[in-house]
Amino acid sequence: MMDIYYNGVIFVKKGMDAEAMGVEGGRVAFVGDLSKAKRWAQETETVWHDMKGAFLVPGFIDSHLHLLLYGYVLSCPDLSRHTSSVEEIVEVLYGVQQEIEKSSGEWIVLRGWNQEQFIGDKRLPTRQDLDLVSKDRPILIYRSCGHIACANTAALLAAGIRKGTKNPERGSIDRDEAGEPTGILREYAINLVSTKVPPPDKEVVKAYMLRAMKRLNSYGITSVQSDDFGAFPGLSYKTVIEAYEELEKEGRLTVKVYEQCLLLDQKELDDFLGSGYRTGKGSEFFTIGPLKIIEDGSLGARTASLETPYADDIEHPDNCGISIYSQEELDQRISYGASHGMQVAVHTIGDKAMKMTTKSIIKALKGKKDNPMRHGIVHCQITTPELIKTLKEWNLHAYVQTIFMDHDNHIVESRVGRERAASTYAFKTLLDMGVTVSNGSDAPVEHGDVLAGIQCAVTRTTLDGRKTFLPEQSLTVEEALHTFTAMGAKASFEEEEKGTLLPGMAADFTVLSEDIRKCHSERISNVSVCQTFLNGICVYNTMD
Repeated sequence: MMDIYYNGVIFVKKGMDAEAMGVEGGRVAFVGDLSKAKRWAQETETVWHDMKGAFLVPGFIDSHLHLLLYGYVLSCPDLSRHTSSVEEIVEVLYGVQQEIEKSSGEWIVLRGWNQEQFIGDKRLPTRQDLDLVSKDRPILIYRSCGHIACANTAALLAAGIRKGTKNPERGSIDRDEAGEPTGILREYAINLVSTKVPPPDKEVVKAYMLRAMKRLNSYGITSVQSDDFGAFPGLSYKTVIEAYEELEKEGRLTVKVYEQCLLLDQKELDDFLGSGYRTGKGSEFFTIGPLKIIEDGSLGARTASLETPYADDIEHPDNCGISIYSQEELDQRISYGASHGMQVAVHTIGDKAMKMTTKSIIKALKGKKDNPMRHGIVHCQITTPELIKTLKEWNLHAYVQTIFMDHDNHIVESRVGRERAASTYAFKTLLDMGVTVSNGSDAPVEHGDVLAGIQCAVTRTTLDGRKTFLPEQSLTVEEALHTFTAMGAKASFEEEEKGTLLPGMAADFTVLSEDIRKCHSERISNVSVCQTFLNGICVYNTMD
């Protein structure tokens, strides 16, 4: 039995369209003109699917997000959607507190606030703000980036954080003039509190995964590269793997997952490797991907590691952000992973962190400029011309998030200064130089809305159209589609399996209501995802 899709435009790959596509046994059987489809129909039993002028594209691949954590966030009030001030945060938290009032001792943990989006006073929340909700129930709220969190007094006490508590290695505790903790925790200081929160059990983990996959399918996503091991402190990587494998056996995985393995503890990493896990091990639906390493923080939190101080940090004029590892430590960790058969993907946003990371990867490559393990840089935001040349010379992969233009347009020049900002978020330059660039959302930092990410890539403008940043770095729609399809597959060594709709490829595809190459660029995010198919099976549908 063959399914033939016709009467629309099929984007086979960058630079190639077709009138019709045949799908058989979960694979693309053919693509071509309508006459070719009719010839195929004479030779085999067929079902014809009239696309009614729709635009069919390869299934979208998000090359960096946090699927498990996204599912959790989707299960809770989303502070990014419901807060415009500290006062509104308190109001939302009070509502949550009322709902769980009978569950004494239960933590409240939410995510998504961003002081840059507050109306009026853009101050950070404090423990005193959260104490207005409860002085007894521990509360922890993460900034949207996840690199800053605010804890109330009960949560600080649960973690043993008091006036005399020293900053942990690789993190900091904000304090007031009297030396008392304000509740704001940065980078590894968050772990002092988050490790006290009881992790979910495996069935809850599976429920979060299912919720996230349902949302991702609605965005046209069929594959992701996901960092899940670090979603909940205290949750074993083994539980995460078991949850994915059980869902696969149950036939409930509707997104193919390439796991970006965040293993912070050396003992845990050794256990992982000792259990036989390596990049590429797994199945079509769940595969072990790279060793994930975090080297710095975020631009919004002013914890991304920069070569020179933040231009807008008035309270801390010497602040250059936080480097999680020293150069020697980073060298050791990357070389260790690479020598044990692991691809490596390193979170680096600031130019200092990126310089350190590229130096470490080059050392691990031992002169192999073809980079056979496709090691790469996750985020790749505050670049310099020299760093871009290094990425090209050593064939390093860039995992970018063009959707970040929606928020970062407002802050990048103030954070690093106009001169340094001129070479940042240089997605067009990277592509033109031949760097392999895949795209993603970093959900739940942003929602996994691919069409919004494509719009930001093409317009270089915030989604509301108010602020444009370096328009000369705009991508064409086809280039943006390429980063969300073929280049995503390239990052996971799957370019012969998915990412295009050539014959023999997996029939992972998405049907859009119109050709986004022809609509006004500021309307791309308003185009509808009509259907999403995984191995030829419809997993999302609004056309019935």
